[in-house]
Amino acid sequence: MKKILFATITFLGLLNVSCISNDWEDKSISTEVIELPISGKFLKNVLIEDYTGTWCQYCPRVLHGIKQVQSEQLRAYPVSIHRSVVSSPDPYDFPATPLEQLIGVTGYPTAMLNRNVLWDNEISTTEVKNQIKPNANLGLALNSIISGGTINLNVNMKFLENFSNLKLVVYVLEDGLLYNQVNATSFFGGQNPIINFEHDHVLRACLTNLVVGDAITGTNDGALVTRNFTMNVPANISNVANMYFVAFVLDASGKAINVRGAAPNVSQTFQINP
Repeated sequence: MKKILFATITFLGLLNVSCISNDWEDKSISTEVIELPISGKFLKNVLIEDYTGTWCQYCPRVLHGIKQVQSEQLRAYPVSIHRSVVSSPDPYDFPATPLEQLIGVTGYPTAMLNRNVLWDNEISTTEVKNQIKPNANLGLALNSIISGGTINLNVNMKFLENFSNLKLVVYVLEDGLLYNQVNATSFFGGQNPIINFEHDHVLRACLTNLVVGDAITGTNDGALVTRNFTMNVPANISNVANMYFVAFVLDASGKAINVRGAAPNVSQTFQINP
C-alpha cells in the first residue's frame, strides 16, 4: 500500500511529509457468517471516514474505492475529512487533529469504517460489505427543512434494547467542490494532477462534539429520541443544493453502531425489516 506518512516534529505539530511504496495483495476475504433479516429490526449501515487531501498523491486510491462502493449501491455513508500539511494547504481543510490522534491516523490516505476498523484494501469493497448487517437494534431517520439560510434538522433515533453511554455525531457535508487533485496512482486515467476534480462528501461542519459526540439520554428499549439542530447554513458551504447531513451514534468504546445520511428538505422513515 502506498501512503503519505507524517510525523510530529515540533510542539506546534508541524508535519514532515515523506513517501513510501510497497506492494500488497488483496487479503480482504470475507469470513462473515450469513445473517438473515429479522422482522422489526433496523438495517445496519456503515460509516466511511476518509482522511484525505487535495495535495495527497495516493489519496485517489480511496476516492476510487468510494466510487466503487457507491456504484455497488452499498449502504455506506462516506465522509471526506480534508487535511492540510505545512507545505501543502488544502482549501477544504477541516480541524480534525484531535480525532486523528484518537484513532491513530499516521498518514494519508487513511480510511476508517465505523471509526474502529481500518479499510486496509480500499480498492476492494469486501471490508465495507463485512460491516453492513441486516439487523440492528438502533435506527436513525433524519428530517430537515432549509429555508432563508436556516437549517432545521431533526435526528430521530429509535431503540430496540436498553442502551447506555451512547453519543451522537452529526456532520454537514458538501458535494461538487472542484479543485485540482494530485495523483500518483493509475486511477482516474493516471492523470496528474486531475484538473478540476469533483470532491464529494466533503466535511464542512460538525454540529456536535467531533471526537466523542454529544450524550444521548432516554435510550431504553422501545424509546424514540429526537435531537433538534437549528442553525444558519455554515458560511463555508458553496452551494446549499449540494449540502447534506450524516448522523451516527457511537457506543461507549467509540464505535459507530449505526449511521444515516439525508439531503436537505427530506423526511425519512426508519429502515425497518418487514
